[in-house]
Amino acid sequence: MTLARCSWCGDDPLYVAYHDTEWGVPERDARALWELLSLEGFQAGLAWITILRKREAFRAGFAGFDPEAVAGFGEAEVARLLADPGIVRHRGKIEATIDGARAFLALEARHPGGFSGFVWETVDGTPRVNRPASMAAVPAKTPEAEALSKRLKQAGFRFVGPTIVYAFMQAAGLVDDHVAGCFRAA
Repeated sequence: MTLARCSWCGDDPLYVAYHDTEWGVPERDARALWELLSLEGFQAGLAWITILRKREAFRAGFAGFDPEAVAGFGEAEVARLLADPGIVRHRGKIEATIDGARAFLALEARHPGGFSGFVWETVDGTPRVNRPASMAAVPAKTPEAEALSKRLKQAGFRFVGPTIVYAFMQAAGLVDDHVAGCFRAA
């Protein structure tokens, strides 16, 4: 028997595994949230499957998304990453990730709940559960995503527009948009 899933994951085994075990699962670990936000920024203009296929190379290139290590990256590391065929080689996104590490560390130091608390206060700490009839009924952005996008930009993050932020919210489980009929919606 085949499980019913959200249509976006198709039948690619990597995409199916991501859908079944990660997408929409509430993530509260600050470092994991920052990695996910960074990868969503790299996804802009591309399909998420492209990023999933390159995720391990991104992790290798960005020191396991250790924010302290990435915050120390300079032009030599940018040049190294721009030459890495395993990742999306976009100077603006690479530099935004480095700046994001610095913004992450600043939030960890000054926000009472750290980066995780900063992100999760957008939904008052509780995931928003939606059960759209189809993926066509899922919005590209919401007022909450617009608000979090604005706050992230004010904190020093880049490549965090409302559409990217909503995709991040879905992926990190701040929002659960598994469609009605998907086995994960049960």
